[in-house]
Amino acid sequence: MTHKLMLAAVALIASTTMLSGCGDDGAASGEAAVEEIVLVTHDSFAIPDDVLAAFEAETGVAVRVLRSGDAGATVNQAILTKDNPIGDVLFGVDNTFVSRALDAGIFRAYESPGLQDVPADLRIDAAYRVTPIDVGNVCLNYDKAAFGGDNVAVPTSLDQLTEADYAGSLVVQDPTTSSPGLAFLLSTVAAFGEEGEYTWQTYWSELIANDVLVTSGWEEAYNGSFSGGSGQGDRPLVVSYASSPPAEVIFSDPQPAEAPTGVITDGCFRQIEFAGILEGTAAGAAAEDLIDFMLSPTFQEAIPLNMFVYPANATAELPPEFVEHTTLPSATRTLDPAVIDANRDRWLREWIELVR
Repeated sequence: MTHKLMLAAVALIASTTMLSGCGDDGAASGEAAVEEIVLVTHDSFAIPDDVLAAFEAETGVAVRVLRSGDAGATVNQAILTKDNPIGDVLFGVDNTFVSRALDAGIFRAYESPGLQDVPADLRIDAAYRVTPIDVGNVCLNYDKAAFGGDNVAVPTSLDQLTEADYAGSLVVQDPTTSSPGLAFLLSTVAAFGEEGEYTWQTYWSELIANDVLVTSGWEEAYNGSFSGGSGQGDRPLVVSYASSPPAEVIFSDPQPAEAPTGVITDGCFRQIEFAGILEGTAAGAAAEDLIDFMLSPTFQEAIPLNMFVYPANATAELPPEFVEHTTLPSATRTLDPAVIDANRDRWLREWIELVR
């Protein structure tokens, strides 16, 4: 081969190598470029369109949101369609269902650089199959107008809810149909356990004897039966969220200087919501980009005022209403996700037997 031919061959090889290295990681691994990815999520997903449009502006990839019922139904559908996934990324599986999803193998691993800003105690999966996106605290809320002065004092512990002073005061959600209802049940399991003379079953028997009201969901409990919600109910205690008092301020017209409801910090159960890339996606690179974006300040700072939970990214700024009008628990109750998964169905069956 002549010297000129050798140079031409080297140039051709270098050119080919450079071209093969261009584009995103998905293209390099054989993935076709995509114009849209599908985010499978629950019905409560409420991130504004302009936030998702920012992702499209950055990446050239649009996000189509596919809502699939509540968190449990969303996970179950993803498991049933594992071999032919209905989307690329799933958001909304929380720590009460995440072990079921991980055991079913529906997620592929991805360690986002954004995890460096997420507290370690929110990162439950060492294999990086799920990424924490937000965190909320399911807590007892109370109507401030119903307590203090000539009225009974605000209860400060779960134990007090079984006392005669609080008979007919509490409304909770059915844990078989409601996410906060399940969180409250799990909080009582964590608080009272299953061994010894006094168990969570004993506690619930006493709640029932003290005229606790059980509704099918949060809307019925908070806006229908709670006196501090829409004002239609007559029960001053409800299972809701630590972020409910800020919501009362934000949605009032005119906005009050102080929230009309408060938080009882004993018995709060921490809910962590995760996102994961679904196995079998043909848009892995774009899906990784979306996970990164969901941990970015643009997405994280949109979470509080739209979904009324807290961002997982510790550097995200909170709106002032979330700082001024809520009380965060210094400690929360939780259970290992694997323990929840192993016992959830049994606990629900036992709860049903108690409340019949």
